[in-house]
Formats: sequence, C-alpha cells, structure tokens
Amino acid sequence: MRRLRRLLTIYRVIGRYRLDLLIAARPVWLRLALLPYGLVRPSAERGERLRLALQALGPIFVKFGQLLSTRPDMVASDICAELTLLQDSVEPFSNETFAALVEAELGAPLNELFADFERQPLASASVAQVHAATLADGRAVVVKAIRPGIDAVIDSDLQLLSTLARLLARFLPDGRRLRPVEVVADYRATILDELDLRREAANTNLLRHNFDGSTQLYVPEIQWSHSAQRVMVMERIYGIPVTDISRLTAAGVNFKTLAETGVEIFFRQVFDDNFFHADMHPGNIFVDASQPERPSYYAIDCAIMGSLTREDRYYLARNLLAIFRRDYEQVAQLHIQSGWVADTTTVAELSSAVRTVCEPIFQRPIGEISVGLMLIHLFQIARRFEMEVQPGLVLLQKTLLNVEGLGRQLYPELDLWKTAYPFLEQWLKQRYGVKGAWRQVKEQLPDILEHLPEVPQLIYAGLQQRAAASTAVAAVPRPRKLQRWLGGAALGSGLALLPLATLASLPLAQWPGAAVALVAAGIAALVVA
Repeated sequence: MRRLRRLLTIYRVIGRYRLDLLIAARPVWLRLALLPYGLVRPSAERGERLRLALQALGPIFVKFGQLLSTRPDMVASDICAELTLLQDSVEPFSNETFAALVEAELGAPLNELFADFERQPLASASVAQVHAATLADGRAVVVKAIRPGIDAVIDSDLQLLSTLARLLARFLPDGRRLRPVEVVADYRATILDELDLRREAANTNLLRHNFDGSTQLYVPEIQWSHSAQRVMVMERIYGIPVTDISRLTAAGVNFKTLAETGVEIFFRQVFDDNFFHADMHPGNIFVDASQPERPSYYAIDCAIMGSLTREDRYYLARNLLAIFRRDYEQVAQLHIQSGWVADTTTVAELSSAVRTVCEPIFQRPIGEISVGLMLIHLFQIARRFEMEVQPGLVLLQKTLLNVEGLGRQLYPELDLWKTAYPFLEQWLKQRYGVKGAWRQVKEQLPDILEHLPEVPQLIYAGLQQRAAASTAVAAVPRPRKLQRWLGGAALGSGLALLPLATLASLPLAQWPGAAVALVAAGIAALVVA
C-alpha cells in the first residue's frame, strides 16, 4: 500500500510539472496516462520544472538530481545548470534521537563521550545531521550521524527509480541512448556508500595524508575512537565560506593567489595523488585567511572521491596540452590510442570535429577559456564516435567545472592555463621522461624478478604447442632435434632477459662493470653449451 501511494505521488508530480514534455518523442501510452494533465501549460523552463519536481518528491530524489547534474555527457546543459541549484536542506530530527543514535553506535553515554555537546545542529541534510561538540581534552569536534530510518526510505525509492528506469529504457525511443538503468545503478552505489561513514572517514584520512604539511590545503583529523559505521567525529575547523566574498575582502585576502591555489590543489589531487575530492561545491570549501597574502583552504565532506587509471591520466594530460597548442590531429590520435572512441574512427574525421568545437572557444580572451567546458565538448564529440564515458572522467569533468567556477568567482581574470599548462608539462616530464620511466621499471622490478624463472618454461610450452599444431599439416621433426631447438630458444630468451633485470636492480654507476661481467658470462655459457 505504501509503495502504491508513493507511485501515485510520483504520478501527480510528473503531471503537475509536465515532465513528460522533456521527452522529445512521447509514446502514445505516456500521453494517455497523463491525459488529465494534458491541458496544463508549463510556465517554467524544462530544467526548472525538473528541479521543482525533484524537490517536491523529497530528499532521495533531490540527491538523484544532484547526481544527474554531474552527468553533462548524458543530460542537456540547461538541465544540468538548473539541477546544480538543488539544495539538500532537510528538517532536522530531534536531539534525543541524535543522542540515542550516537550512544548506541559508540557504546557509551553522551556525557562520557563529550565534555560538551551542542543541541542545535550545525547542518541537516537528507542522509545525515551534524552537531558541534567538545572532547574531554578540550578539542572542538563535529559529530555526524546518519539519519535514522533513512535506509528504508532509500530502499523504497531506489526500487521505484529502478522500475521507472527499466520502463524508460524499454518503451522510450531514446531510452537506450539515455541509459537510465545505468544512471540509477550509479546513484544506488553512490548513496549506499554515503550510509557508511567509515568510508567517508577513510577518504578523509587519506586526503589528509596526501596533503600532510601542505600550506595550501588542510583536511580535518578523524577521531577514530569516536567513529563507527553510522557516526563519525572529526576535528572542527573555523574558516570563512569560500563564497562569502565580503568577509574575505574584509580579511584582506589576495583573491588572485586564492584562485590560483585552488587550481594547483585540484591538479595535484588528480595527477600527483590520483585521489581527488569530487564534491567540491561551496558548502564543502572554507578559507583560512590568517595569512591574507597566502590564504589556504579547508576541505570537508569526502564521501565522494574520484580517481583515474594510469593510462587515462596520461592521455588526459597529453590531450589538454594538445588542445592548448591547437594540435587537433594529436587530440584525435590520443582519443583513438586510448580506446576512448571506436577503433574504426579515422584521425581526419575526429580531428575535424574537435577543431569545429574548439576553434570558436579560442577566439575568447584566454582568461575566459573554460577547460571544463572543453572536456564536456570533447566527451560530447567522442560520444558520436561510440565513446563510453568512464565514471572517473565524468567526476573529473564535474569537479573541474566547480573549481573553475569558484576560481573565477573569486578572481574573474583567472587564467587557468597559466597554472595548468606548466604543471601538466612538468608532470609528463617527471612521470614519462627518462627518469620517470626508470623509476617505473624499478618499482616493477620485484614482480619481474619473481616471474623471471618462469619465462623459459612458458616460452618452451608455447613453442611446443605451436609445433604440435603444425604436425597436423606437416611431418613431425625428430624429437631430440626439436627438444634441443626449443630448449635453446628458451635458454636464449632467459639469457636475454636476465641482463636487463640484473642491470635494472643496480645503481647507474655500477652499470658499465656489470655489463662487462654479464657479457663475459654469456659468452662462457654459449661456449659450454
């Protein structure tokens, strides 16, 4: 009965805001189903109607809309822009319920856990609520707890969303292209992860470790003794909200430095650490203005983090540099080499499409060129060539848009490329230059040495299989002669790999002497054989 009432609520909201009009080619069954609302003429644009509908449906649908706002590869830009305005503000639940939840999770009374506890919540969202407190040793902390009963609400709404997604995928003309089932599956994974605060605590701890000693970003410390699956306690920070321009101005903050520092932090997270904060909206970012000429950032709420594969980072860095140089042929080649587009795509065809999109952008002043928007355009182009966008790249794109937007809000003349271009050049040089390649060989050396003894036998077995297959159409060579030939090939391959592995394990200064010794040993081995 409860699910039926929920379905009727969804039906009324869809009709009231005419969400059916978002579908280009509405099937007959949908028009008939919404016939009672057919005479309603929408007064707002489609993005605003969708936003209002999601707000009317409640917090779980609000968070779903927030997720959709991060998928510009799948959702129209005007709808994405409107969905970013969704606010996750919910009526707080009672202090008594909050206290009981914390005590149950941490196994002790509230007055034993904290010297002081503020009854008025600092924030209340759809999934969790936050209160300020003080530990016994006087340290100020914040206590975050999962909203009670939210599991059942989430499970119910997720089942409804999954059902709607399957219906859309099956019956809508654009259903398969829009991939609603995949979108809902991504949302399920995201929101279920948020229900386990141990995951957020681990993310926070790793980000704090990555920026340990940094003068650019500070991440609060997790109080592990006071944290569990549904409760997390961490150090309280006192900063100025990044969007509070009046307070930042009154503090005498250098806005140019602040904006450029934000860009540097982002690129360091993505390329150096491969672990970036993927929910960088203004509510999660604060500024330490204690040194106005060298301001720094605080970051909180690490529930959603992103990472890329080694290959994606490499190709992404080269793509961005190639775009800035306006080398569209290399951009096309990189897309094909990386497997981001179908291997049937021609370089000429793809480079022409990239040039068509990028050249108008370069006619703007350099300070107005948006790298995030360029990535959106590239992904949209690549989708025409059968690109399957990876979740990590989508999170990266969304985060970069947030960083750019905040940076230019702080300092409108921000030249993102002035910071990004030298960083990417230096990163590629360090990682994939001679020293970088040598460092990777040394890192992988233990695995190489571990499997080195197996190489001759593997080659021997492979050659045996090949020889056995050839006997079906050719005469069988003499066994002893074949065995000697296979053994010699396996020994030769092993001898060829051994010097490389040996040299790789030694410092550069010892290479000349080691090389002479290995050559002498090789000659002796051949003579004996």
